[in-house]
Amino acid sequence: MAKIRGNKVKFDPNNLVLAAGATSANETLIFCLADPGEAILLPTPYYPGFDRDLKWRTGVEIVPVHCWSSNGFRITMFALEEAYERAQKLNLKVKGVLITNPLNLLGTTMTKEELDHLITFAMAKNIHVISDEVFSGTVFDSPGFISILEAAMDRNLENADVWSRIHIVYSLSKDLGLPGFRVGMIYSNNKTVVGASTKMSSFGLVSSQTQYLLTNVLASKRFTSKYMKENQKRLKKRKEMLVSGLKKSGIECLKSNAGLFCWVDMRHLLSSNTLEAETKLWNQMVCDVGLNISPGSSFHCSEPGWFRVCFANMSRGTLQVAMRRIKDFVERSNLMGRIKMNYQQNMSSLSRKLLSNWVRKLSSPDPDEHER
Repeated sequence: MAKIRGNKVKFDPNNLVLAAGATSANETLIFCLADPGEAILLPTPYYPGFDRDLKWRTGVEIVPVHCWSSNGFRITMFALEEAYERAQKLNLKVKGVLITNPLNLLGTTMTKEELDHLITFAMAKNIHVISDEVFSGTVFDSPGFISILEAAMDRNLENADVWSRIHIVYSLSKDLGLPGFRVGMIYSNNKTVVGASTKMSSFGLVSSQTQYLLTNVLASKRFTSKYMKENQKRLKKRKEMLVSGLKKSGIECLKSNAGLFCWVDMRHLLSSNTLEAETKLWNQMVCDVGLNISPGSSFHCSEPGWFRVCFANMSRGTLQVAMRRIKDFVERSNLMGRIKMNYQQNMSSLSRKLLSNWVRKLSSPDPDEHER
């Protein structure tokens, strides 16, 4: 964890609790920090699994922090305050805000300004910050990754009260490609949270065999370093291939520098600016094109027409086929759009002629002309 962060942050092993994956780690933290009926703020769009991980067994509510494409879906102080006020109107006590950094869906790292907003907000409201950093080792382009702990250290907050209310969730699933091993962890400087999480970890343990195997894997610093660099190199290459292919079809993506996904802007392909139109487009992509890309509404995105596309789970050849299918679909859609527009223009022209004739006849002093 320290190496991924350029050794800018020191980690005390005594503050780390193992869990059966990041899913278990997140749920455990929510159990520790909030009671049923209390709330956690969560910036949108967000990973839909959080609706399960954070709510199902804990009884905690999620209040979305609405972020918008106008600023690249960045978190602002205004958005945080608006979500907090909305929670209060619903009589929900806010216990914390959970972020993913890098962002699961967008493939972007959070800026220093965003992290400062979160820390300032947490200090003002006396709430916790959970930073899910499971994609931290997948950053393949600038700007680099800044951990929430690094941002707090830069503000000399190590001895401040907020230091004990900052918690990190991490796992080996994404950075080392080991999702099935179920190795996640909680890191916190709060001794009470560490103690409670340790007790609760009995319900989500990492097997002894898995721990033994990974101890040997991680002991080879040469292997892990080489693996991470090669993984980042390949992710960047595959992402550029996807972005380039979509661009040839007239489809843009949110600029990204990390993760396994691209956030794709397909708003111009919607028949209307509605969730119904987004669902219709998704159905067309699945049934007509044969590609399953995830609609933004499934991630609680506030704007219809955004889709998440994963570029890390298919071969180069498969991705090329996918790009060709999308290009054909867009060309067909554009052709049908032009035909529809021409039809509407022609009908409009015909209507104007008929209307003109009708007005001319009504204006005629001849009663027989009116009849005709």
